[in-house]
Amino acid sequence: MDVKTGFFYFFSIVLLFAAFRVITARNPVYAVLYLVLAFFQASALWLLLKAEFLAIVLVLVYVGAVMVLFLFVVMMLDIKTDGVRAGFWNHFPLAALVGVFIALEMAAVLLGGFRGSEAPHASAVLGQATAELSNTRELGKILYTQYLYPLEIAAAILLVAMIAAIALTLRQRKDSKRVNPSEQVRVKAGDRMEVIKMAPTQVAAFAAAVAVTPDGNGENKA
Repeated sequence: MDVKTGFFYFFSIVLLFAAFRVITARNPVYAVLYLVLAFFQASALWLLLKAEFLAIVLVLVYVGAVMVLFLFVVMMLDIKTDGVRAGFWNHFPLAALVGVFIALEMAAVLLGGFRGSEAPHASAVLGQATAELSNTRELGKILYTQYLYPLEIAAAILLVAMIAAIALTLRQRKDSKRVNPSEQVRVKAGDRMEVIKMAPTQVAAFAAAVAVTPDGNGENKA
């Protein structure tokens, strides 16, 4: 067994362990940290397959942005695990059935793909070696030529999901100060300032109170 194969088995074992701990950890923060570890191991496997672009994207997008956001949200929410796990065993049979069904579907797809694949011809291998193909360039060509419409559909679905998530979680609070921009645009000068007519001079409140109180002789100055 060479060094590359040894690294492959090492990263795979750690990836499986981290994925198992994601669904078995009682603390949500630990589950998120194990998921970060699983993403790092998957990125290392991509590097072994010479897919550097996918490995870097996995680390930057998922570990650097998405999982950090998940970690902050989980830590700020302070989720109580006791209430969440109250009905775990009641829903376990249905969850296990769905999990087995998904695993069988994935196995059928992967086994069918492996059986249909053939080893490349020697001429094709030599041609690719001499051309020095870039996996990032080839991935971009495939995405924006052969899979252009599925990519646009996926982008539209993600946009709709983002708008729907914002609309579902948006709540109007009574104690928050919110200004309607349309009202600001239509406002006039008379609405912002009101001129009140007042007398040129007025008696101060303290002086008026002293004037109406009786003095020491029992006489009223007013």
